[in-house]
Amino acid sequence: MSPAEAAVAPAPSITPVFVRLKLSLLRNGLHQSSGRKAAYIASVVAALLMAALQLLGLIALRGNEHAATVSILLTAILALGWAVFPLFFPSGDETLDPTRLVMLPLRPRPLVRALLVASLVGIGPLFTLCLALGSVVSLAHGAAALVTGILAIALTVLICVALARTVAAANIRLLTSRKGRDLAVLSGLVIAVGAQVVNFGAQRLGSSGLSQLDPARDVVRWIPPASAIGAVDSVSEGSYAVGVAQLALSCAALAGLLALWQRSLTRLMTTPDGSTLAAAEPTKERSTHGLGRLLPAGRTGTVMERSLRYVWRDPKTKAAWVTSLAIGLIVPLFNALQGTGSIYFACFAAGMLGVLMYNQFGQDTSAFWMVAMTISSAHDAYVELRGRALALLVITLPYATLVTVITAAVLGDWPVLPEGLGLSLALLGAMLATGAWSSARFPYSIPQEGYKNVAPGQAGLAWISIFGGMVAAALLCAPVLAFTIWLHVAGGADWSWVLLPLGGAYGALITYCGLRLAAPRVARRLPEILLAVSKG
Repeated sequence: MSPAEAAVAPAPSITPVFVRLKLSLLRNGLHQSSGRKAAYIASVVAALLMAALQLLGLIALRGNEHAATVSILLTAILALGWAVFPLFFPSGDETLDPTRLVMLPLRPRPLVRALLVASLVGIGPLFTLCLALGSVVSLAHGAAALVTGILAIALTVLICVALARTVAAANIRLLTSRKGRDLAVLSGLVIAVGAQVVNFGAQRLGSSGLSQLDPARDVVRWIPPASAIGAVDSVSEGSYAVGVAQLALSCAALAGLLALWQRSLTRLMTTPDGSTLAAAEPTKERSTHGLGRLLPAGRTGTVMERSLRYVWRDPKTKAAWVTSLAIGLIVPLFNALQGTGSIYFACFAAGMLGVLMYNQFGQDTSAFWMVAMTISSAHDAYVELRGRALALLVITLPYATLVTVITAAVLGDWPVLPEGLGLSLALLGAMLATGAWSSARFPYSIPQEGYKNVAPGQAGLAWISIFGGMVAAALLCAPVLAFTIWLHVAGGADWSWVLLPLGGAYGALITYCGLRLAAPRVARRLPEILLAVSKG
């Protein structure tokens, strides 16, 4: 070949290279450890089983009057999952990070094409394919609808994959940073809220039927990629113009996503990293105002500020708080909305946040040695524990009160508010007391990397610390609970308001006693605690 011919010869396609690269990443990942291989195989089997059941279920809906509603809404929900997956699980797929290709001499357009094809290799695309296939089988009636269905399957899978890639490329600088990875803690909130929403929706559908979802279907059928599945239903009913419009809308959405994806890749490959630019800027002088001004002086305020900063900055601590706050509100609220709740469910708020008092020193990990150097007596240990408990109360007390008020409002039973709040305060005090003692008696390490919350070999300590402490807290609450039962049995419900000051006073007293009993043990066992929390 002459030099002139070589100059005009088209460049070889990089798509097969990226497909082989994706397969190699999957294969090499399985070779890392037998545990990872077992987890991957189990996830594949579970996904395939769910996909098969979903496919059979959709095929069984063929001819049913609600088949279109189920298929269209399921497609929309699946597309939403593809959109949020990169935000909550940025490390779930290593190939989602295009910054690893920045130094390679690749142009954005062929790179988009290669990544799109390579993205079709995996469990997620196969699951999406099964859903699209089942939806088309349940809706397609006639040759025209069958042809439309083939196009709809391809558009649905491609839009879902392109959507995930576009979201990842647009946010990859954030997601791969330290602060960006903290977004993953929201997954606990989303999962908790989503599970309760699905449960609530399932109960409503069970009593009212699928017909109440028809208005939502009429809207969602025009939102890609659900519009592609809606086109199959429209063509099956003879509305060819509507079906063509819905297919055109899906094609336009796919083209728009690919354009946005290409634009994001171009920006990533031609602009410097924002973190590098930030490092070159002059350092701002740290402000001495803010949270510290609102806290007590001395060691107590220092400990409170450190604990509250952990809540805001440490990913593991933040994840625990977000999950506890979400579940503490969701359980009483959704039960009240369903008509099966009571004011006693509001104690979930105090209970979930009270658990955060357990393993206080393990949250510091190896940095606990700096705290240990400042503890030379039981008094120092008491002040340290008191500061940590007060930091937790700064958030827990108003939150537990708010949840109790909301629960009483939804139930429409305001007279039980003092009773519920009093029990919540007593439970919170008992958990703070047992949490302080458990932190001194059964400390364990929390690994900073990965998703594990207990270091290897310390699972038994964690179980004893948390569940043993919760049982002890329940026993400590027995006097207040017994008094509550006696009031109702003896016909003294009009005096239930007494439980509010009684529960608050009892909770404060039991917290004080728990901190006082735990402080000498902390002072004596400092070397053992330091060794236990530093293992991770």
